[in-house]
Amino acid sequence: MSKKAFVATPKDGVAWVTGASSGIGAEVAERLAAKGFTVAVTARREDELADLAAKASGPGRIVAYPGDVTDGPGMEALVKRIEAELGPVALTLLNAGVYLPVEGDALERDNFDKTFDVNLKGTVNCLIPVAAAMRTSGRGQIAIVASVAGYFGLPTAASYGASKAALINLAEALKFDFDKQGITLQVIAPGFVDTPATADNPFPMPFLISVGKAGRRIVEGLESGRFEVTFPRKFTYALKVMRIMPYWLFFPAIAKATGWNKRAS
Repeated sequence: MSKKAFVATPKDGVAWVTGASSGIGAEVAERLAAKGFTVAVTARREDELADLAAKASGPGRIVAYPGDVTDGPGMEALVKRIEAELGPVALTLLNAGVYLPVEGDALERDNFDKTFDVNLKGTVNCLIPVAAAMRTSGRGQIAIVASVAGYFGLPTAASYGASKAALINLAEALKFDFDKQGITLQVIAPGFVDTPATADNPFPMPFLISVGKAGRRIVEGLESGRFEVTFPRKFTYALKVMRIMPYWLFFPAIAKATGWNKRAS
């Protein structure tokens, strides 16, 4: 019989959210504070973090801890500072990420470097110290924000999708050991969410949902403790089916769904 996943509550300790200056990160931070958590929020933009902390409502609170997830030693020091000032980190949402579109006729190394540095390496920079802290206490909950773009290749998402696919694989691989350590590891795979990052997508985005709805679904997913949290399910489960299509069907289907088959070469 499998052991029940640990689901953090405000009594267990602090919540830490990265990429919290806007979008999904800010929304989840507000919702966790409303549920009573003390929420440490991290991003590079200090002013936005201060504004977020000032408008927090509910029995909990939000405390700004500015930082750059691409700074590995800095993130290690930041986790120690949060625990020293606020208490043990019981729940972590690793959400920091960037989307830089890539097209095959104009490949730029800088787009790949920036995307991998933030989305993949930045997540690892935060994961290592917070997992070490949770390992010491014998329990914790970590959720990594990936994307359905990590399920398979999509137009313009060569760097973003690759980074998110790596995060899904990373979470799957680590779950075996984290389960033994009492750490609940989750992966969040949203569909299209109406944020600045998706505003310039040059193709239709079916089942586009608001940041508020995405934040609610994520918090519900955190409370469930299940490994994968994906939404909206009608859309994301259809994408899972497409993953097993033969390529001779897959590529024409994606090209038609995104309108890429109508673009001039």
